[in-house]
Amino acid sequence: MMATAGTRRKARELALQCLHQWDQQGHAASLEIAEEVMNSLAADADSRPHARSILSAYWERPAEIDEWIDSASENWRMTRMAVIDRNVLRIAATELRWIDDVPPRVAIDEAIEIVRRFSTEKSADFVNGILDRLLKETEQSDDSR
Repeated sequence: MMATAGTRRKARELALQCLHQWDQQGHAASLEIAEEVMNSLAADADSRPHARSILSAYWERPAEIDEWIDSASENWRMTRMAVIDRNVLRIAATELRWIDDVPPRVAIDEAIEIVRRFSTEKSADFVNGILDRLLKETEQSDDSR
């Protein structure tokens, strides 16, 4: 069954809440903790699978993804970014490179919508700029294969 756009948006927001908690509390990344967060939020069953796939893909390679984002964010280290912006970038970067059934433009558009909702208007431009650089890099590496 294909997830609807609304379900995918809820899944991304759910992944954002899980990453936010993980990021702030500094505990080990685990789907068990994510499940606890999802349960505490009474997350609907339809949005959980995509949230889990984002979290699993990110947590398999957090340093690699964070370094990739860092390389595209001129003058901004991940540690200096607003926590929402940093975690939205993690979700979108993960979808861009490691989740095949999400079209790149969808991953970027969704990230911008989520950051507009939970962060600031300036954050939307900031996130868009970084994700555009990541997308160009991804397209160049795809072309070279």
